[in-house]
Amino acid sequence: MTTHVRLWRHLAFLRRLILIIAAVAALTACATPAPSAEPRARLAVAEAMAEGDTAGFARAVEPLPFVFPRDHGPHPEYAIEWWYYTGNLQSPEGRRFGFQFTIFRTGLMPGEPERPSAWAANSVYMAHFALSDISGGRFHAFERFSRGAAGLAGAQSEPFRVWLEDWIAEGLGPDGTPMRVRAAEGDVAIDLTLTAGKPPVLQGDRGLSQKSADVGNASYYYSFTRMPISGTVRVGGATHQVSGLGWMDREWSTSALGENQVGWDWFALHLDDGRDLMFYRLRLRDGGIDPYSKGVLVNADGMAQRLDADDVLVEPLDYWTSPRSGATYPARWRLRVPAEAIDLTLTPLLADQELPVTVVYWEGAVSISGSASGSGYIEMTGYTPQERQER
Repeated sequence: MTTHVRLWRHLAFLRRLILIIAAVAALTACATPAPSAEPRARLAVAEAMAEGDTAGFARAVEPLPFVFPRDHGPHPEYAIEWWYYTGNLQSPEGRRFGFQFTIFRTGLMPGEPERPSAWAANSVYMAHFALSDISGGRFHAFERFSRGAAGLAGAQSEPFRVWLEDWIAEGLGPDGTPMRVRAAEGDVAIDLTLTAGKPPVLQGDRGLSQKSADVGNASYYYSFTRMPISGTVRVGGATHQVSGLGWMDREWSTSALGENQVGWDWFALHLDDGRDLMFYRLRLRDGGIDPYSKGVLVNADGMAQRLDADDVLVEPLDYWTSPRSGATYPARWRLRVPAEAIDLTLTPLLADQELPVTVVYWEGAVSISGSASGSGYIEMTGYTPQERQER
């Protein structure tokens, strides 16, 4: 959500999940990628984001200064963090794609590993790579895990680089931008360069994004909301030159879903008039919306305006049920910001953009119509049958 799985903006919810599988990851340098057809296991977002043993880790409790490229790099004093990229792409011939590339780091313990070994690790890394082949009508999604040791996975700030084997995001300039993102699995691959089209936006209160009333249930969160992209997409044996717009979310915290929170809906939208809009709704078990839901509207000149829960009205217009997970997701949305005369309809470019990974969620490319046109990405978590039954 970004609040992101992203995902906690965003899928930071995965801390408990990764702790569960950490023993496996420690024995097998990298797990077999998740197939596009069927998830390996299923874990509810609320379970994955439940509070685990976080003794010794720092908490996000007050605004701190952001420094780049330092803050592009790792923050091992916090239990979870992620680097989250999404975007819409098009080839000169008009072939359309959406992509998601995310690397999560989960701390197994604060501080350095206790034993002196190249294989000793204090973190486990997980990555998701997904490609929406809009023109081809197919969605591809993959998952990897690895320990943060022996060069298998890791992160650094100068020069900025985060990787899980050959899935890599790295900075090309002294401040960490532009950024290059590379991932390949079978006949699906991306090699993209993302430029900082606008300055980074500090989400929430000067970068402190509070997720509930509990002290420390917050993240440090910044975004590059509009990143012009160029590069290549390979799918089905063919390589396509592409360009488009991307979004980067960056968060770190020692946080969890609140007791009554079941999931979230995250919207990251590029409007053709140059504005960018992000909003995440934290959904409660009783069907309500948490007042800590929030977002931001970024003008064409980069000036950012905070949006609170009451500023944004979101209404599902249609639904789609996954034949794999049984989750029923909103399939079309109306999103309004009345004070800004924004009234948008958001339509998935493919109905099935559900990632069949360990924690099942929907994240995909959408088109925008209404008071403005454009493109964007939506992430939806907490819709599995198990979570619906828990309400």
